[in-house]
Amino acid sequence: MNLQVCIMTPDEIFWNEQAEEIVLPTNTGQMGVLANHAPIITALDIGVMSIRTNKDWTSVALMGGFALVKQNQVTVLVNSAESKDKIDQSSAETAFLEAQEQLEKATSPKEKVEANFTFKRARARYQLVS
Repeated sequence: MNLQVCIMTPDEIFWNEQAEEIVLPTNTGQMGVLANHAPIITALDIGVMSIRTNKDWTSVALMGGFALVKQNQVTVLVNSAESKDKIDQSSAETAFLEAQEQLEKATSPKEKVEANFTFKRARARYQLVS
């Protein structure tokens, strides 16, 4: 038995296919989901989601949101999602290094929060293409 996985953004249905296994980037760490998983709603952190179909793994950068797992259906609601083929590796690396530097230089609480958000987005995109 497989999982029906649907990743939705405000603009589109990004992914709507069956998978054997997924790994979600939750706020408390990575969470694996297989068929017949217990029902759960979880907050998603900015990070990389892995999806296994047959023997192949596909990765997607998620920019925060929520996931609902119920009766072998996984609904992922996110602010945005990006696939590997839409990201330029050199610009993702540059953005990651700049965001890392910005995070280290941040001093005020507001600057730290904004820099951390930018860093997480850049890191997810960079991890996806590395």
